[in-house]
Amino acid sequence: MEKEINNFRKYRTEMNDKILNSGFRDFKKFFALDNKAYINGALNTKTKELMGLVASMVLRCNDCILYHIDRSVQEGATRQEFYETFNIALIVGGSIVIPHLRFAVQNLDDIFEEMENEQ
Repeated sequence: MEKEINNFRKYRTEMNDKILNSGFRDFKKFFALDNKAYINGALNTKTKELMGLVASMVLRCNDCILYHIDRSVQEGATRQEFYETFNIALIVGGSIVIPHLRFAVQNLDDIFEEMENEQ
């Protein structure tokens, strides 16, 4: 069975290409602004992605959660760093975050399993 993360990556790439190739300039401007926000600065990219993950969990956006988990892993985030990040989201957002915490933990496990299988 194909993992949710693989379907998500494929869908996200296809739809982002469609949106960015639509010819509507404002889409490109926003995407560029979003990309620039996560570039290393006073805060490194990993920290910014983990912050994005907290916001995504509190806002209850599963696509966003999956994206920021995937990016944070690419930036070298450890399982312990994720758990602390999840805890901040839970503290800030309260019990309404719990279903999204489940989603996050399941997908984090899947991504780490995928990485282990590639080695």
